Amino acid sequence: MGIMDWPEAERPREKLLGQGPTALSDAELLAIFLRTGVRGHTAVDLARGLLQQFGGLRPLLEADNKTFSSHHGLGPAKYVQLQAVLEMSRRHLRARLMRGDSLTGPEDTRRYLISRLRHLEHEVFACLFLDNRHQVIAFEELFRGTIDCASVYPREVVRRALDLNAAAVILAHNHPSGVAEPSRADETMTERLEKALGTVDIRVLDHFVIGEGRPVSFVERGLI
Repeated sequence: MGIMDWPEAERPREKLLGQGPTALSDAELLAIFLRTGVRGHTAVDLARGLLQQFGGLRPLLEADNKTFSSHHGLGPAKYVQLQAVLEMSRRHLRARLMRGDSLTGPEDTRRYLISRLRHLEHEVFACLFLDNRHQVIAFEELFRGTIDCASVYPREVVRRALDLNAAAVILAHNHPSGVAEPSRADETMTERLEKALGTVDIRVLDHFVIGEGRPVSFVERGLI
């Protein structure tokens, strides 16, 4: 039985229009992207099978062209479409964060930092530089490689903050291993940066660790 034979409320497209995208499962969202199934399988069936083969939505979205295109029902054309969708999503988040609105909560920041840092295979330390109304001035990746106290130089962070006339910063770094739990080295690094930036009256508003799942906020953990 095809999807068009399903009750209207159970069809992914109609469900999205009626209830919004958050009401859909990963398989239903992927089915809308796929548009069609394969012989004997609906788009939802195909989506469920692909999620099982890849091990979830994130590995599928981050697969390279060769891996992605080797699966039944996919191919280079779908890979190109997917990359375009992902890049539009990243640019949308960037526009929301960079359009000059003041940051009033951590969720937009989380989503933006996920889009910038989670997919990277190497460690990156970055800063969101803010003005005195907590409006975003710039996002910059400052250090790459093994991120620890020895490789993050407070004087460089201070210098860049002063160059941009920032009044506050939000720190962020990723854990490519996937474990977002802050290490003691992360805590020490944050303390050093807070102290260095504090000497020039620049506040550290938060430090996010990006890994699997929800990014960890130092503020929410009581570490800042």
